[in-house]
Amino acid sequence: MGHLDAVFRMALQLARNEADATDLVQETYLRALRASDRFEERAGGVRAWLFRILHNVFFSEVERTRRRPIAMEGAGERDPDPGAAPDEAQPAWDLASLNWEHVDERIKGAIGRLRPEFREVLLLWAVEGLKYREISEIVEVPIGTVMSRLHRARATLAGDLREFREERRLPDGS
Repeated sequence: MGHLDAVFRMALQLARNEADATDLVQETYLRALRASDRFEERAGGVRAWLFRILHNVFFSEVERTRRRPIAMEGAGERDPDPGAAPDEAQPAWDLASLNWEHVDERIKGAIGRLRPEFREVLLLWAVEGLKYREISEIVEVPIGTVMSRLHRARATLAGDLREFREERRLPDGS
């Protein structure tokens, strides 16, 4: 339970709304409880194990939603994909739970527009402070893929925030 806040914070970033994030966390902890007798201590410990379960629950639901047939009366009007980019009118995410109240809205929006697999790796690395190896185990991809996704996330953010960087006279990082 000591990792509940971190798991909820990541669920909120993946799901983009509190109700779905709460469902994700509940399902994550339910699966963890059911599998607790099979838990083996590795690098990252319980926290990394919970993030891996959360990752699996979220992306399984994304895939299940993608494969769900569309009702005829609603043809052409699909439910929003939880991994899709948010509508312009909808805030990209609520970073207040991360105590990032001083972060510019343009930065929050740019991070929120990243593809889910890039956003997840970026947040696990930058916010949760996990190592590449731990992220690799959580998202079940090779370390090289983690590094590639992190690089692409950072490059996308740099491009999206070029105007912000120039306005603040920040170095371009190239």
